[in-house]
Amino acid sequence: MEDSQAVAAVERAMVAIRRSQSRRAIQRVAGGTQIDPALFGVIDAVEEGPEAPTVSSVADRMGIDQPRASRLVARAVDAGLLRRVADPEDGRRSTLELTGLGVEQADQVHRFRREIFGTAMRDWPEHDQREFARLLGAFVGALGRRYRGE
Repeated sequence: MEDSQAVAAVERAMVAIRRSQSRRAIQRVAGGTQIDPALFGVIDAVEEGPEAPTVSSVADRMGIDQPRASRLVARAVDAGLLRRVADPEDGRRSTLELTGLGVEQADQVHRFRREIFGTAMRDWPEHDQREFARLLGAFVGALGRRYRGE
């Protein structure tokens, strides 16, 4: 693929997004959020996808190795955000689910993010917001397929 100005601009924007989503940046803006920002990704990974989440699926969804996912899941369990549940189809395996506190914290994080994103797009016309959502979703989907080798 030719390195166009548009692709270079997307690359710069993605780097800026990654920096703005760093733990330190999130902590600075989140203020009252009680959850450790390192666990935001675990909660997102547990909520993502139709199948019951496991430590392996959390690792895959977060793009990290299994030992790191296991440590993060253990921290989320210790923080009362997740619980391990025996898989009814395979008793040797456990799945993960959000606790009541985990659901509350996830809702708070979603509200916080939506407020930040909504503020950033506040002056955009509604059709631009919809088009951005469509294009960003398509981009993220294509990027995910690329990394999954599809």
